[in-house]
Amino acid sequence: MSEVLLIQGAQIEGGDRADILIEDGRVAEVGAGLSRRGARVIDADGLIALRGLVDLHVHLREPGFEASETVLTGTRAAAAGGFTAVFAMPNTRPVADTAGVVEQELALGEEAGYATVQPIGAVTVGQQGERLAELGAMADSRARVRVFSDDGFCVSDPLIMRRALEYVKAFGGVIAQHAQDPRLTEGALMNEGVVSAELGLTGWPAVAEESIIARDVLLAEHVGSRLHVCHLSTAGSVDIVRWAKKRGIAVTAEVTPHHLLLTDESARGYDARFKVNPPLRTEEDVLAVREGLADGTIDIVATDHAPHPAEAKATEWAAAAHGMVGLESALRVVHDTMVATGALDWDDVARVLSRTPAEIGQLSGHGRPVAAGEPAELTLYDPAAGGAFSAADLRGRSANSPYLGRELPGSVRWTIHGGRVTLADGELAPADEVRR
Repeated sequence: MSEVLLIQGAQIEGGDRADILIEDGRVAEVGAGLSRRGARVIDADGLIALRGLVDLHVHLREPGFEASETVLTGTRAAAAGGFTAVFAMPNTRPVADTAGVVEQELALGEEAGYATVQPIGAVTVGQQGERLAELGAMADSRARVRVFSDDGFCVSDPLIMRRALEYVKAFGGVIAQHAQDPRLTEGALMNEGVVSAELGLTGWPAVAEESIIARDVLLAEHVGSRLHVCHLSTAGSVDIVRWAKKRGIAVTAEVTPHHLLLTDESARGYDARFKVNPPLRTEEDVLAVREGLADGTIDIVATDHAPHPAEAKATEWAAAAHGMVGLESALRVVHDTMVATGALDWDDVARVLSRTPAEIGQLSGHGRPVAAGEPAELTLYDPAAGGAFSAADLRGRSANSPYLGRELPGSVRWTIHGGRVTLADGELAPADEVRR
C-alpha cells in the first residue's frame, strides 16, 4: 500500500497554485489549505506540477543488450527525467515480435517499479521487413500491444506496410514508422548538406525521410488506418504531415529533443555522441520542427533514448553506433527550446509530453489531469533551477548524452508513479520503497 502524500503549494501545469493530496495511488483532493495527519509532506513552493511524463519511443535494450541498458536502469533514468511511463522499442535479442517476448518485457517493467513499461511489438519477424510478425497475438497478450514498429529499420516494402496497416486497423492499433529509405541512405554518416561536404562524410538526404512519409500517409489514407511517424527531423517532413492532417489522414508524428536543439554543425568535432539516426539536420530544419510542434502538426516529443556502452561511441565517426540517451534531459530541453522561447506554455508541455503520447499508445492510467480521482502520476519541476548538464544527471547504464557540459534550464525534483515516490528532491528512491 502506498503512503499518503501531501504536496503543498504546487503550480498546477502553469496555472493556479494548489495542494494535492494523494492516497491509495490516486489523487484524493486538489485545493487550498489541505491537511492530513500522518501524510508525507512535499514542499512544492516554486514547483510546477505536471501530469507524469510519457515517452512513446525508448530503447531499454533488455533482453539481449544489457551492457547498454536494462529495464531497471532505463526506468530509473525515466524517473529521474520525470517520466512515469515509457514505450519500449522491439529491437532486443530476441526481437519483440512474439507474445512471449512482449510479456517478458512487461514483467520486467512491473518488477522494476520505477515506471510503467509498455512494450512496442515489431511489425515484421526479426525486423527483417519480409513478413508480418505475430501482431494479433501481441495485441491479445497480457501486454496488450497497440503500437508496432521496426524502429531502427524502415518498413520499406510498400506491400508489407500496407498489410501491416490493414492488420492493425482491426483492433485499433498504430504502425510507428522509422522513415528512412534504405537505398537513399546506403553508407550515409550524417545529414547531407554543406557540413557533410566540408567534412567529406557521406550525406543522408532529407528526401530519404520525406519520401517514405509521403508514401505512408497515402497508404494510411487508402487503408483507413493509423500511422505514427517516428523522430521526424526535416522541414519537408513537417510540410507533408501538415498536408496529410489537413486532408484528414489519421497520422501523428513525434520529434525528439535533440532535433529541437542540435544541428549538423555538431558533427564538426567528430564527437560520436552527436551521431544519431535520423541525423542532426540544419538550423532551418530545427526551426521548422519547432514551428511544427508549436502549431500542432507534430503531436508529441519522444526521446528515442538509445543507450550504448562507452566503447560503441569512443571510436572514429564511421564506426560509431547511432543514438543518444535522452530521458533525463528531455523536459529541460523542451523547456529551453519551446517554453523559454514562448512557443509553448506548461499546459502545452503536459499535452506533448504526457496526454497525447498516452492517447496515441492507448495507455490507460497515464496522461490524465492533475485532478481528484485521477491516478497519481505526477512530475514536480523547478523552472527556476538549471545549470550545466553533467554525468551526475545520468541515472541509466550509459553516458552517451549530447548535452554533457551544456547549460540547460530547470530541474526535475520529484516524480510520483502509482502514488509512490520514485524521485525525491532530485534523488532516486530506493528500490524497496518503489516496489513495496
